[in-house]
Amino acid sequence: MYTLDEIACHIEAVLIGNPSVPIHNIATLLNAQEGDLTHLSNPYYRGYLQETKASAVILASGHADQCPVNALIVDNPSLAYAKASQLFHRNETIPSDISTETDIHSTAQIGADVGIGPFVTIGPNVVLEERVKIGAHTSIGADSRLGKDTHIHSGVSIYDKVEIGQRCTIQANVVIGADGFGFIPDSDGKLQHIKQLGGVKIGNDVVVGASSTIDRGAIENTVIEDGVKLDDQVHIGHNCIVGAHSMLCGCTGLGGSVTIGSHCVFAGGVGIAGSGPLNIASGVTIGAMTYVSRSIDKSGTYQGATLHTPIESWRRNALRLTKLDELVQRVSELEKKLQEKQ
Repeated sequence: MYTLDEIACHIEAVLIGNPSVPIHNIATLLNAQEGDLTHLSNPYYRGYLQETKASAVILASGHADQCPVNALIVDNPSLAYAKASQLFHRNETIPSDISTETDIHSTAQIGADVGIGPFVTIGPNVVLEERVKIGAHTSIGADSRLGKDTHIHSGVSIYDKVEIGQRCTIQANVVIGADGFGFIPDSDGKLQHIKQLGGVKIGNDVVVGASSTIDRGAIENTVIEDGVKLDDQVHIGHNCIVGAHSMLCGCTGLGGSVTIGSHCVFAGGVGIAGSGPLNIASGVTIGAMTYVSRSIDKSGTYQGATLHTPIESWRRNALRLTKLDELVQRVSELEKKLQEKQ
């Protein structure tokens, strides 16, 4: 429980109302009750404001006169809500000590206040810095290192030579450091495996969503820079570099050797791969379900997926698209003939 004054200080808000009001939870505008804090971050929900039963609302100054309860006035309600949510987050599954049902190699270095759940395997020369927390049924391979205050949820597989920075969160069932997908046919057509000799290096304050995969590099490391946020079921191929504070939404996939600049946002289902290494400039936003096969050298917003239409219309347009090259050639010929007549 926090008082409204404590929350206002935490999110740097101007408080209009009673500073001693107790807040026990965060809820939506529509469903909030007494003792709840809510927020108005999207004008779409403005119609619910005057009917809310919350004890307080986080909102911008332009909506303050419409608020029937205590108000926390901020410039950016979405950001303020994010900060407030951190006060109420409780994860009861975090292990507070080291379970007796673990397999920890004698050469592993375990820092102070480390928590390790049951059925965890820690390999040779692993370093766990202070306050690392590791959930049950997790495996950490040889020569890996986890930075201070990093939290590994249950069922995670971390292979050899993986470095994870400080204050990272790795959600359940993530795989980090598996072999990249590298094969080459020999003279008989049999596929020979290109051994993946690099590792994975993850910076500080990185979040990796559940069931995501980050492959190790073929020679040099696959790199995830500081502040990157990966949603669930994201795949990062071998030798990729994901720039600082970029955000990749669910089911995005990067083929091998893709370099992404900083502060990029890829919506769900984006695929990036080509016949060679690709580079995406900093500050690029890519819309959902877009396939990128060439480098992007200028910041901006890009979209390549077609919008949904009734199936009959979609089929006709799909067939027309196959004739696009032929139509371009015919138009070029017509333009040439018109120029000859002038």
